[in-house]
Amino acid sequence: MEGEKSMKSRTGMITVLSGFSGAGKGTIMKHLLNAYPDMYHLSISATTRAMRLGEEEGREYFFKTPEEFEKMVKNGEFLEHATFNGNSYGTPKSYVQQLVDEGKDVILEIEVQGALQVKKQFPDSLLLFVTPPSASVLQERLVGRGTEDDEAIRQRLAISAKESHLMPQYDYLIINDVLDDAVAEVHHIIQSEHYAIQRNNDTILDMQTQLAQFASAGEKKGDAQ
Repeated sequence: MEGEKSMKSRTGMITVLSGFSGAGKGTIMKHLLNAYPDMYHLSISATTRAMRLGEEEGREYFFKTPEEFEKMVKNGEFLEHATFNGNSYGTPKSYVQQLVDEGKDVILEIEVQGALQVKKQFPDSLLLFVTPPSASVLQERLVGRGTEDDEAIRQRLAISAKESHLMPQYDYLIINDVLDDAVAEVHHIIQSEHYAIQRNNDTILDMQTQLAQFASAGEKKGDAQ
């Protein structure tokens, strides 16, 4: 695809993927990175939550103690940070900025609170909200994970109810019903967003300048005749 080949010449973009707990945003991320390994770069977050079975340090998260996390907050090392369901999460600022400066597309998989913080610091960031097709499906997925008791699931659903009121602040909605379709939609939205007028002001200005020079040269030639 022509647009994909020209990615390296484009300005790096921050995309934030967040949504309800259990909506499948992590699964979408894994499939997206597997399908397009050279196009997207995942920003790894730090967290104080316990490591789950199958996770590795520096792959899913940087696992920190509450004391270590608080020290990073005081040192201003996070692009955003938030406390969710008793655990803290934060995105290392320097890593993200370095990738963007290199012209790479960075994807942040973070909670809703953190996503809105990123939008304030980087208004050009692209916010995608992941949701299942219905609340009942969301509940089924949380139960199906088998990692939490009924009370913990109830708390997550209560948090989701509050988060639903923040959905209008996002740029696009991703309905994760069929996984492959959701992955394709995320990819298409990000690639299309690169061509948005507001993201191409430098290109537009350059074209205007060149055309003005042609017009000026034509006028001088006409005057000489």
